[in-house]
Amino acid sequence: MIYIWLNLGPILAATALGLVLAVIWHRLPGAPSLALGRPSLVIATSLAEFWLAAILAGALILAPKDQAGPWVMAIGSGVVIWAGFVLPTLLVSQLYRGAPAGHVLRDLGYWLVLMVLQAALLQSLGLVAPPV
Repeated sequence: MIYIWLNLGPILAATALGLVLAVIWHRLPGAPSLALGRPSLVIATSLAEFWLAAILAGALILAPKDQAGPWVMAIGSGVVIWAGFVLPTLLVSQLYRGAPAGHVLRDLGYWLVLMVLQAALLQSLGLVAPPV
């Protein structure tokens, strides 16, 4: 977990990018209102975006860049993490609660765009591997 401390700047930048994306995403036509008046939701969203950025940073550090280009690995890592963790969890929980399909797709789209943008930002800022 030392890699999180070593890369705290890029991870926090990716988290901030996610929060900006949330504000923009929730201003799109047909989007539910952003619950900025609910501090617990804002904190939970911030922590989730921070943790996903930290997991993504770890994946990018470990990614075998000689298998494909660094950008392919970065964007691919974001998509794979989304497909492996976010998609099934969000899909099941939203459908279990009876959310309309449009809301489910919108939320899935948000987290996919977030993961890809975070991956691109982390890749462009560069990450430091922990000492061996």
